[in-house]
Amino acid sequence: MKIGKVKIGLKKPPFIVAELSGNHDGSLKKALSIVDEVAKAGAHAIKLQTYTPDSMTLNLKKKEFIIKDSKSPWKGKSLYNLYKKAMTPWKWHKPIFDRAKKRGLEYFSSPFDEKAVEFLESLKVPAYKIASFENIDTNLIKKVSSKKKPVIISTGMATLTEIKEAFNTAKQSGCTNIALLKCTSTYPCSPLESNLKTISDLRKKFKCEIGLSDHTMGIGAALSSISFGASIIEKHVTLKRSEGGVDSSFSLEPQELSQLVRESKSTYESLGSIYYGPTISERNSIKFRRSLYIVKNINAGDKINNNNVKSIRPGLGLAPKYLNKIIGKKIKKNIKKGTPLTWKIIK
Repeated sequence: MKIGKVKIGLKKPPFIVAELSGNHDGSLKKALSIVDEVAKAGAHAIKLQTYTPDSMTLNLKKKEFIIKDSKSPWKGKSLYNLYKKAMTPWKWHKPIFDRAKKRGLEYFSSPFDEKAVEFLESLKVPAYKIASFENIDTNLIKKVSSKKKPVIISTGMATLTEIKEAFNTAKQSGCTNIALLKCTSTYPCSPLESNLKTISDLRKKFKCEIGLSDHTMGIGAALSSISFGASIIEKHVTLKRSEGGVDSSFSLEPQELSQLVRESKSTYESLGSIYYGPTISERNSIKFRRSLYIVKNINAGDKINNNNVKSIRPGLGLAPKYLNKIIGKKIKKNIKKGTPLTWKIIK
């Protein structure tokens, strides 16, 4: 897969996507500052969400339109008011994308209805993201996929059957570059519910790029996902959690994002390949292994015993495994303490 100029796959460090979401807190200036910090941190892309409250829900106070979950950071809010506060105004998209382009970032968005797709097309986004709550909206997936651009689908809440349906819908609608993100749609997410082993199973089942949309606190789960084959990592970002913002409580601050970028590259590099024996850099260390040395001055004809020959460092003498075989054998000539034991000096 390729998004903009960035190639994505197991032969590259993970593609790091910073999700702006509603952490702009109603300020374009703050949104642009987040873009700047994302670029400084070394992430690859910034992602928005493109919707209006009216395209998401109804402005009603009925109980099903109110968030009741006591663990939710949005408890007590109506869906409509939450989306009204969190939305990124459409007129902000271009200046945000322009800033991203200027700072060398790729940029794209999650559209939530067909109008949003056409709007994003007018801005020439290089890719699309289907959010977890929309992965069952096959009409939206068809619309996005018809643009024949890379599509990333979050799998939060979805059963395997639903993931297959979303994946096949995208494929049958003209999309040839599909990625799936393992996701747990709770905010914040407990590591106990991350189930990162699913990543390798998704890669096996769908044979496409697989990543992680991570809502846990910190970067531990994100880094762990790399060893299961995650080639994309998406995290929400904010300037300061203490300043608020609808998603700030489970978002990374700039220095944490920078650490994620740095450590994800290191984690990726550490995977290496299946390899036994000394590496190139280890070859210089072989000489400091243990080996058999003369540890007391001995004369020709003396017998080797546990007092005059020991296994010590460095490794210029016989391997320690030969000690029991040479105990009791005679030395050919006078030898000084600190001489490596070799077959040549043994009778």
